[in-house]
Amino acid sequence: MALEKTNLENIDIVQLYKEQKKCSTFKGKNSEDWDKKAKGMNANVHESIYTKKFTQLIDTKGCKTLLDVGCGPGTISIAMAPKLEQVFALDYSTGMLDCLEENCKTKGICNIVPIQNSWESDWEDVPNADIVVASRSMEVQDIEKALKKLISKAKKRVYITTKVGGSFLDKMILDQLERKIYPIPDYIYLVNLLHNMGIYAKVDFIPSENSKFYSKNDEEFIQKVEWSLGKISNEEKIKLKEFFSKEYKQIQDNNLISWALIYWDL
Repeated sequence: MALEKTNLENIDIVQLYKEQKKCSTFKGKNSEDWDKKAKGMNANVHESIYTKKFTQLIDTKGCKTLLDVGCGPGTISIAMAPKLEQVFALDYSTGMLDCLEENCKTKGICNIVPIQNSWESDWEDVPNADIVVASRSMEVQDIEKALKKLISKAKKRVYITTKVGGSFLDKMILDQLERKIYPIPDYIYLVNLLHNMGIYAKVDFIPSENSKFYSKNDEEFIQKVEWSLGKISNEEKIKLKEFFSKEYKQIQDNNLISWALIYWDL
């Protein structure tokens, strides 16, 4: 006797994801955008709350290699390198990979192999690894294709982190803007899609310093908000300047956000 499908399986999660991604206020960045951002992100390559918690949860038992997809300046690759024989660090931004190589030289790390590639490109030459991770790098247009690529390269385990909630800006910042904000699809889309693919993933929540908007002054703060949201009006700039000076500047050191860690064994 065959087990019939549930009505949940009639929901097209992939299509819902694509529709939400298309209408979202937050648009994707190209490699040139990330090249410009690389040096600023590189300044934050250290053992943060997020990095420490994420790497603690990665089970390296019986594993020798790791593929870090969307590695940036090497935040996770560098933290994992001492635990493994080899780490493959993949990113499509040359600026990020330049920072990674410089960080490896500075720290005397010799077992990280940089790979320039993207989610959309052919992964035929991307090596398989025991563990595959995608840390905060899952902002893709075709989520099903991306997940299948990760699975195709993993021999034993996959770990990904993605947004909890549908905004890159916290509520305090959004409250200063008089506009409708259409969210991105958050982690629950991925959990349901994996379920439909026959993968029953575990989910943990990782706290993280919200350093993305940490700013020395109001002009830098506005630039960072525009990076996430796109062009903002003069009226909104005035409100953000006032908000930064009166409130955000004093609390930004203690501002935390959460990321969803989704992981499974193969």
